[in-house]
Amino acid sequence: MTATGSAVATRATADPRFAAARQVAEAVLLEGYVLYPYRASAAKNRLRWQFGVLVPPAWGPAHGEHAFQQTEVLMEPKGDATLALELRFLHAQRRTVQQALDGGGFAEVDELHLPDRVLVPWDEGTEERVELTLPVAELTGEGITLPFTRPARDDIETVLGADGRTAGRLVRRTEEIEGLLRLRAVELDGAYRVFRLTAVVENNSPWTPGAGSGAAVGSDAVAADRGAALPRSLVAAHLLLGLDSGSFLSMTDPPEWAREAVAACENLHTWPVLAGEAGGADVVLSSPIILEDHPAIAPESAGAMYDATEIDEILALRTAALTDQEKREARGTDARAAAVIDLADSLPPEVLERLHGAVRSLREVTGPDGPEQITEIPAEEAVFRPDTPWWDPAGADTADPARDRITVDGAPVGPGSRVLLRPGPRRTDAQDLFLHGRAALVEAVLHDVDGGVHLAVTVEDDPGADIRREQGRFLYFQPDEVTLLEDA
Repeated sequence: MTATGSAVATRATADPRFAAARQVAEAVLLEGYVLYPYRASAAKNRLRWQFGVLVPPAWGPAHGEHAFQQTEVLMEPKGDATLALELRFLHAQRRTVQQALDGGGFAEVDELHLPDRVLVPWDEGTEERVELTLPVAELTGEGITLPFTRPARDDIETVLGADGRTAGRLVRRTEEIEGLLRLRAVELDGAYRVFRLTAVVENNSPWTPGAGSGAAVGSDAVAADRGAALPRSLVAAHLLLGLDSGSFLSMTDPPEWAREAVAACENLHTWPVLAGEAGGADVVLSSPIILEDHPAIAPESAGAMYDATEIDEILALRTAALTDQEKREARGTDARAAAVIDLADSLPPEVLERLHGAVRSLREVTGPDGPEQITEIPAEEAVFRPDTPWWDPAGADTADPARDRITVDGAPVGPGSRVLLRPGPRRTDAQDLFLHGRAALVEAVLHDVDGGVHLAVTVEDDPGADIRREQGRFLYFQPDEVTLLEDA
């Protein structure tokens, strides 16, 4: 059936069950939104919106993108349980920059320089939500279908210069979005009262590629059409699901009796995990980014940086080291980018030190009070002492890498020897395989404390060989991976 007004009248915005999960959901919503160095001109900020993008159906199939996502998860509702749902996504809005003309009016420009920032055209993302709360019993049978729209609109923001006069304006254009949310619950056969909940989010925009793309052809036309499709797409779409009475089953580590039913669930372009407080099972986050159960933001993280492929400490240090001009460009790119710049500039040393690392596994093993303390010295016979020390510096082999030689196929090999590289299949570095059959010069023979022998080499015709020698950065191979060249 189609959802009626009563089905969506109760909004889930203040639902306390989502409070703990919302911090992770925010990270999912804005992952990759703007990447270091946080400027629109940076190459990696020119191809955006990569996660959970639900495009208009006329665009998706032909270009490897999707118009829908489907979540299936098992739940055990109790009594007259109700389900709270929150669909969250970004709505891309196109921002253009106009400069005020001396004679009146405005003209569109590529840059507008202000004392603290440089404004440039950019696609901003505004958060949208579709929320509802309804009894689980209403989801059985045919389930419900909830259509939703976000209308097109234009917004104008006046920009003032240092003298307080109008320097220009930002014009934001938001396109219409049309979508559907389908929900259905089916009770499964078995000893327990278990339901399979199916939640489908669809983009059903009637927009057609090519409209307004002009004479662009080939790859230019594809880029132009994707650029036109994105403002009509649900970006970083994900779901929060909550039960007021009952629990969800983990899709990653279900109980043994539910493994077959979990395996039969079909999740498309998204993956549901238990979220919220650790140990709880009343909230699920279905995300386009695969997460583990009960994901959490590191407590050391000082704020959102939108680039989870990097480490907060590295990003903070790199961002703080940007030039003043680069920071002006970042501040003019997006309000979120400006917040990152301000955060990096204001982090006190003690917060940066906290970002340097944490050993959580040690805390989990030892507990909050630390490890058990040794209160007495063990008896002499209780202490194991090997007859031969693992490594004794006083009795160490006085190997000299600059003069040592080893025997390879009956011939001595040492510094200055020319060898043919033949990396073995056990090599874990795939790039070493590209050196197969190349001639190299042995720079040193090295022995490790376990008795292993390694040949430090430089590849012939390597233009960086002199730099490698100066810095001591060689390639290393074992004796059975080289063959002595006859002319050596």
